[in-house]
Amino acid sequence: MTKENLEQNNTEDLQEKINKLADKITEVKNEVHKKIVGQENLIESLIIGLLAKGHILIEWVPGLAKTLTVDTLSKTLGLGFNRVQFTPDLLPSDLIWAEIFNPKTGEFSIKRWPIFNNFILADEINRAPSKVQSALLEAMAEKQITIWNDSFKLDEPFIVLATQNPIEQSGTYRLPEAQLDRFMMKVSVDYSDKISEIEMYKKVTWNFEDIEINNILNKEEIKEIQSLVKEIHVSESIFEYVWDIVEATRNKKITSIAKYLEYWISPRWGISLINSAKVLALLDKRTFVIPEDIKKVAKSILSHRLVLNYEAISDWITGEKIIEEILRSVKVV
Repeated sequence: MTKENLEQNNTEDLQEKINKLADKITEVKNEVHKKIVGQENLIESLIIGLLAKGHILIEWVPGLAKTLTVDTLSKTLGLGFNRVQFTPDLLPSDLIWAEIFNPKTGEFSIKRWPIFNNFILADEINRAPSKVQSALLEAMAEKQITIWNDSFKLDEPFIVLATQNPIEQSGTYRLPEAQLDRFMMKVSVDYSDKISEIEMYKKVTWNFEDIEINNILNKEEIKEIQSLVKEIHVSESIFEYVWDIVEATRNKKITSIAKYLEYWISPRWGISLINSAKVLALLDKRTFVIPEDIKKVAKSILSHRLVLNYEAISDWITGEKIIEEILRSVKVV
């Protein structure tokens, strides 16, 4: 068999695997939509985060089914789910672990708390002080927890999904930059359109409790898809395109945005951008990444990591607007 024939067979095998698993993910989405009306962007973002092994920050006002969406998705994937309500009096030990004294034996034992699961929903994360938010850092970065001299690996897949309410200031604590840096994506959940919201009213007020959610994927299949993502082809021109986007936050060549940037994007976010684009390619049943994949996820991957100065705040310039200008200015090689 020639080298060309071997490469063609490998590509065909990869395409067959992608088609099969992409169809399973479509089934997952359909199953979630049995309870969740609309919210396509949120659901797809959650799937991207899961398959790209990244954590997600979800933002907007309460009542838009953020928690319900995560809970429903976890059921379709057969993954464990824990929700932690962050409050000003929450302690790191309430989240990670605690020593429990047993009066019968006179000994202390370690009790593992909610973080030991697959999906961790940190609900209203900005209501807890920095010391609690930072308690998540090791788990998010290393996928492990250290208790005294011992380290415990967290079950895979492991993903932190944090929600925050941007409209309230009283009793809230802004996420530290080090914590914000651990979230691969930031997703803004918007209101549904009229038809979708009316459909939501009907579903919730009629037979919502009777809707049964079926398990579509299991842990092994999820790990298989995560491994398959690595095989998605990325051309040299795509790598250069991503570098140009990242570099545009550093070199100040785009004069319309240069004066607003206090801190630029690190290589970590170029890697996150490529990995997320590879997941999009798989969902679209392609074996390769195209520039449109990069453009589609660029704002949610990059904008929240930009640190803007006071001039940007006074001019009402956001990270999303900065990334939009970069995408308009940077051309595909």
